[in-house]
Amino acid sequence: MAATMTDEIFKFSCNLEGHEMDVRAVAAAYSPNGSIITASRDRTARIWAPTGSGYEEKHCMRGHENFIAAVCVLPPNDKYPNGLIATGGNDHKINMYKPDSQVPEYTLSGHANTVCTLAAGKFGTLLSGSWDTTAKVWLNQRNVMTLKGHEAAIWAVALMPTQGLMLTGSADKTIKMWRAGKCEQTFVGHSDCVRALAIVSEVEFLSAANDSSIRRWLTTGDCTQQLQAHTSFIYSIALLPNGADFVTSGEDRTVRVWRQGVCCQTITLPAQSVWCVAALPNGDIVAGSSDGVARVFSTNPDRIASAEAQDLYNRQVAAFSMPAKAQAFGGIKMEDLPGKEDLAKPGTKDGQTKLIRVGDTVEAYSWSVADANWNKIGDVVGTEGDDTQPSSSKVMYEGKEYDYVFNVDLEEGKPALKLPYNITEDPWLTAQRFIHTHDLSQQFLEEIANFIIKNTKGVTLGVAAPPSAGDPFTGGSRYIPGSQPPPGIPRAGGDPTSPRTGSDPFTGAGRYIPTYGTSSQPSQIPSAAPQAKQPNPYFPKTSFVTFDTANAQAILGKLKDFNTALDESCQLDDASLGHLEQLLLNVGNSGSPTADQLSALWRALHLPVDKVFPAIDILRLVIRHPSVNQHFCNQTDGPQFISHILQLASETSTPANRMLVMRTFSNAFSHPHGTQLLAANREAVVSAALQCQGLANKNLHVAATTVLLNFAVALQGGGDIEARSHCLSAASTILDSESDPEALFRLLVAIGTLMSVDDNALAIAKSLDILPTIRKHCAVKDPAKVGDCAQKVVQMLL
Repeated sequence: MAATMTDEIFKFSCNLEGHEMDVRAVAAAYSPNGSIITASRDRTARIWAPTGSGYEEKHCMRGHENFIAAVCVLPPNDKYPNGLIATGGNDHKINMYKPDSQVPEYTLSGHANTVCTLAAGKFGTLLSGSWDTTAKVWLNQRNVMTLKGHEAAIWAVALMPTQGLMLTGSADKTIKMWRAGKCEQTFVGHSDCVRALAIVSEVEFLSAANDSSIRRWLTTGDCTQQLQAHTSFIYSIALLPNGADFVTSGEDRTVRVWRQGVCCQTITLPAQSVWCVAALPNGDIVAGSSDGVARVFSTNPDRIASAEAQDLYNRQVAAFSMPAKAQAFGGIKMEDLPGKEDLAKPGTKDGQTKLIRVGDTVEAYSWSVADANWNKIGDVVGTEGDDTQPSSSKVMYEGKEYDYVFNVDLEEGKPALKLPYNITEDPWLTAQRFIHTHDLSQQFLEEIANFIIKNTKGVTLGVAAPPSAGDPFTGGSRYIPGSQPPPGIPRAGGDPTSPRTGSDPFTGAGRYIPTYGTSSQPSQIPSAAPQAKQPNPYFPKTSFVTFDTANAQAILGKLKDFNTALDESCQLDDASLGHLEQLLLNVGNSGSPTADQLSALWRALHLPVDKVFPAIDILRLVIRHPSVNQHFCNQTDGPQFISHILQLASETSTPANRMLVMRTFSNAFSHPHGTQLLAANREAVVSAALQCQGLANKNLHVAATTVLLNFAVALQGGGDIEARSHCLSAASTILDSESDPEALFRLLVAIGTLMSVDDNALAIAKSLDILPTIRKHCAVKDPAKVGDCAQKVVQMLL
């Protein structure tokens, strides 16, 4: 008989006691089998192994200089057969431990603030999120990619490796979905900080936030469900082993169990903040809280605690002191509360709270659907007349009621800023929100939070939490700002004397039309047939691919036609047209361009967007000349130049412009100045190339994939691992949808070239899970080079 939602009820199993401060993160470990990892503000992580009657601490892992905020486990591999444990801390570092070691195997550095969330992917990939507003991808002890775009701290990360997607949730209230280092989708709906993410399927995920809501999303951007049950911040979410049901934990002292989209059980803990919850492979759950204890709950009768232990646990819950304001019970009038006789009435939903007057005290009860009973969850303190609490009168600010509205003077001579605060809020999170609202330095965080605590009399919740336990934003009593900026983008080298291969489609008779249609043949990398002395003629590619051939007279003719059709105020004068004609002639005959000629080209590049493509085509040809390349791509003028050219490649531009800009970028690699400028603007250039895939335009696709191929060639001679990772990820993204044989071939050559750099690059390629996609192309016979090159890429990946 199938179990109903109320058949599988979690009951207390055991405590994991040993930490001296809050347990901020929990996870299931691979080794020892069935073990649990807990991480704490006491700067330690501990591994707990199962015994016949519970768990015992195996050892304590140390190494962080400040509190630990996150933990996750990397799956076993050949080098680490028992996996690795990753911990993220307020010291901005990620420590990696072997399960049987008390000291870090190695440390990952690169974040500029607290690392507060971690997620493990395939092949040793690790994704981290930080208060520095970035997420980072790590592989083989290297930062291979940095995700930038959030406006506030990143509190949650998750990986969808099959699709090559990454998710980040932030205090800016948004969730972003990333592919190849580019944000593909921003999910908006939460009204407060997004604190947790959980992957449900290849197309669906869950989010939880400080607005006390849970949302179910499709990767298309649609929110299909919104769930409410918690009465305060939600800090954590975890899927149960069946992959459909889940558990959440939050600031309302509870762990809540959700089955079939309904909150079917509320577990109240004897601690104010339930920072984290994780599901174990055996179906149990473990929750870490602000009293420094992790607690295990089970549905299995063999693992449920004895009746005596459960009774002791229930008494601890019932004895918990609950400040009225902190529980949103402010303004309680004793005479208005019912007596215990009201407990005879059943509740309407699991977790429903009821306040009961017992003499001169107030008790809180929670309705349990499973027990069909009201269970006491604490004694309410700080009710009407208690002078340890602020007055119940509210202050209005911007149409809302607050317990306090402070004037905050941060800079002399400037007006005070208003800081609204309710005692039901967390002072650290309020301080962080205040910083974001007024665009203040992160260094003010501790000062503002302590100001709130001091001026609200610092209410301490619960019976066992340490004085500074109520810090959900920093988890510690001291903020240490980072001073190291993220590493810059290195400048990749290139070979200025590399041979130029490829043919241009501009060979039509008499009439100049940018060939972005389907009738002309795209430029091609020569199809080198395999030879005995050269088993792999395709990669690594060591010379840049350029677009060289053109009908100069047709280009100039079209430019003059367009110029004549323009309003006189926008036209190029005859002298400028003459300079452009001479520029093409000089460059074609190995002459040197003049200043007037280059100025004329710059003016032509500012013609209206629908008339500018002949000028871009002239640029495409002449930028191969070393003097022209240096003129436009030098350190002084390069930023303005590439900013304007990228505008011509934007999604609002024409397909002709975008195709010719991609060709211009490909040709700019011909000399060091161009290579350096493109390397410095790699993210923007690759993003423009990726955007070209949305158009059914094979010549545009060939041009865009050539840009990626030339980046791969440039990175042969240097460049950091993040640059190679970014290009590999971009190439793998296009690979999923590319159908043009020539563009596909260039992608395969680019991937093979990047993988040939070193073992790190090969490991990154494997982590992207591109093998199944590339295998599909191994059977391509027309042209044969596609199938042959795909086979050689597959051989490297195996």
